[in-house]
Amino acid sequence: MAKMNMLHAINSALDISMAEHPQACIFGEDVGYFGGVFRATSGLQEKYGKHRVFNTPLTEQGILGFANGLAAFGAPALAEIQFADYIFPAFDQIVNESAKFRYRSGNEFNVGNLTIRTPYGGGIAGGLYHSQSPEAYFAHTPGLKLVVPRNPYQAKGLLRACIKDDNPVIFFEPKRLYRASVGEVPEEDYSIEIGKAEVVKEGNDITVLAWGAQMEIIEQAAQKAEEAGISCEIIDLRSILPWDAETLINSVTKTGRLVISHEAPITNGFGAEIAATIQKECFLHLESPIERVCGLDTPYPLALEKEYVPDALKVFEAIKKSVEF
Repeated sequence: MAKMNMLHAINSALDISMAEHPQACIFGEDVGYFGGVFRATSGLQEKYGKHRVFNTPLTEQGILGFANGLAAFGAPALAEIQFADYIFPAFDQIVNESAKFRYRSGNEFNVGNLTIRTPYGGGIAGGLYHSQSPEAYFAHTPGLKLVVPRNPYQAKGLLRACIKDDNPVIFFEPKRLYRASVGEVPEEDYSIEIGKAEVVKEGNDITVLAWGAQMEIIEQAAQKAEEAGISCEIIDLRSILPWDAETLINSVTKTGRLVISHEAPITNGFGAEIAATIQKECFLHLESPIERVCGLDTPYPLALEKEYVPDALKVFEAIKKSVEF
């Protein structure tokens, strides 16, 4: 095992994938010699050449149009959208082309070699154009997979699984954790199954669910709850599409309570889909209403970022409210 931060882990996964597939290409804005705005692709152009790791024009729709064509040809297309906030010009290419390629042809052709990496979320004082969490927009689209890691070990294993998957995948990277999250990561190749949530900590009184950077927040909240005598079961969803309803249903059946937390605005955030499913499947086991602790229904603020993001105290208060219901 080596000590890596999340950027190093992502870079390692990309390096392995480039070595594994001679036709694999990494492309996006500033990903070449510069190594990307966060340096996730550092050193890869020098190692694999400008014909395989290269900068694109500032056109997200063009990046994904090219990616669809390359993936349809059969080459692993590793596209980077510099910030998740910039992905919207490429929305048509992703939801109308990438997601439907296989379906519309009756499985005669596909873009299953496509992986889209993009940094999401707050924590860097990026304001309204560099801090959004747009996962729910894409969760409404059959034909895509959506994956979000919480630490370096998860990032490398999940990214390798995304690149090897035969479906187009969007890999949302929590930019706040790029350098802040450090842990032991195998230097060799490994994969983590897509679509399987992880029970990070078992508990009996309440289930607390999140993904990505919000995992650190709910773990802090659970620690406060433990000190107050409340036993929390902590679950990392990891994969938003497909999402692991079975693991969560089993947990809530046991605890009778659920708190969901995500950075995106609460209205129509993916937590709403989870809450609806659990309400239906666990109705007779629920001891209190399902709580959601999420971002606000406003554009992402700059000066008031700390007030906007659901923090450990807000999650702890939701835990107490649920248990005391």
